[in-house]
Amino acid sequence: GLKIRKLDKNTIREKVMSILKLVEMDGLEARMTNQLSGGQQQRVALARALVVEPSALLFDEPLSNLDAKLRVTMRTEIRRIQQELGITAVYVTHDQSEAMSLSDQIIIMNKGVIAQMGTPQEIYYHPSNEFVADFIGEANFLDGKIVSLENGDCMMDIAGHQLRIPNPKGYPVGQECRMVVRPEAVQIGHQGVLPCHVTLSCFMGAYHNYHVMVGDTLVKITDYCPVNKHTFREGDDAFLNFEDNCVHIL
Repeated sequence: GLKIRKLDKNTIREKVMSILKLVEMDGLEARMTNQLSGGQQQRVALARALVVEPSALLFDEPLSNLDAKLRVTMRTEIRRIQQELGITAVYVTHDQSEAMSLSDQIIIMNKGVIAQMGTPQEIYYHPSNEFVADFIGEANFLDGKIVSLENGDCMMDIAGHQLRIPNPKGYPVGQECRMVVRPEAVQIGHQGVLPCHVTLSCFMGAYHNYHVMVGDTLVKITDYCPVNKHTFREGDDAFLNFEDNCVHIL
């Protein structure tokens, strides 16, 4: 690329050494590609693309052939380099963790049509429809009916119990609708807004997983702070609360 631009040898060498330093490959410039590890080969490929100083860069599943640990390392490096250079990058991936960690804006496609475009936080906590909510991460869906309205919020009847949640779409009283909430935004305790029955209690080390039934609906809970908390067991009755601004009507 640099030779096509008819740059002199000294300029080419300066640019090559500069970009190798950026991708932390300086000192290895004399090695052949087959003498490099998988991660190093990915860095070389990235350096080749960046050395010509493109205004935009397309990544098409660049980490798909790497092992899980190396993918985490490389996506962090790609984000660092993109931020440092300030270039526009389009990153195509089926890996949701890559999309969430690398992106300023995400586009979710469904059968060739844009289902939603927004920040990772908007996509995750405020999905535009059930496809997006179910596609990204784990999601709990609860059906109910709006029974009253107040100051932009609504009271939603779920399994005979009322829950106050935001109503950004302006649904009227009597509207049957579906709400979505992520497992980590659900709290289980001895008091709360929705009664439930525990069907699964599983300690995972850094977090605790619960499956509970609210009426006939399964709700999954991920408790990331299980230390010094009461642990509910299978067969226990409990109550649910929800993190503010994490409950969303579809």
